[in-house]
Amino acid sequence: MNSFEPVLSGVTALRLDNQLCYALYAASHRMTKCYRPLLERLGLTYPQYLVLIVLWENDGLTVSDIGRRLRLDSGTLTPVLKRLEAAGFVRRTRRQADEREVEISLTEEGHALEEQAVEVRRSIVETLQMTEGEIADLRARLDVLIATLGGEA
Repeated sequence: MNSFEPVLSGVTALRLDNQLCYALYAASHRMTKCYRPLLERLGLTYPQYLVLIVLWENDGLTVSDIGRRLRLDSGTLTPVLKRLEAAGFVRRTRRQADEREVEISLTEEGHALEEQAVEVRRSIVETLQMTEGEIADLRARLDVLIATLGGEA
């Protein structure tokens, strides 16, 4: 069992500067804003970019596999996948083994976008002014937080 410092009490606890949720919200908002112009050049939105990252790691996943990886439900994911398909970056096909499952595969254009995405990440790392080690450390701490909040820890 971890020992934690005492929780802030009273009105001090309610100060905006003491809110982790706000710091995460503001950081997320600003991070997405940094990505927007870079991704627009590729014809992508941020959620589309995340789907492509998952497929560049493992092509030919089901909608539910992608949803689990991104922690998104199929209702949120399906419109993103339809737009990626309309743009020519992915193809959606029913699996022969189980027609209830839709498999998402990268097209040639979707594969080609990966090289350009490397430049997007390089630009973001430059903007962050952080080393790869610092990014990895922050990511590890956030992964623990995500798991804890998701009941996975």
